[in-house]
Amino acid sequence: MAKKFIVGVTACQIGIAHTFMAAESLTQAIEALGCEAKIETQGATGMENEITAEDLARCDAAIIAADVKIKNPERFDPIPTLSCKTKEVMTVATAKGVVEEVLEAIS
Repeated sequence: MAKKFIVGVTACQIGIAHTFMAAESLTQAIEALGCEAKIETQGATGMENEITAEDLARCDAAIIAADVKIKNPERFDPIPTLSCKTKEVMTVATAKGVVEEVLEAIS
């Protein structure tokens, strides 16, 4: 079975700590569950590690962990997407539960 590729976006209200903490935990959780990850952050410094059209074309699912409206949400329309708050993926343990939910939905 091919390794699943999950993309994601994290964004918090201030765009500093929680955005990046959530991205790190989500990346670790996705990789711990044997998948490939690419997480875009939309923080105070703008968009970083931006998800490309190529990433979207080959991804299996997306996770949007945001407390604010993200930029360009329509690009995820054709992709199975789970949306949650950043606090739900703030630790690797809680992020794993979110990733497992996504993996179950796309299996």
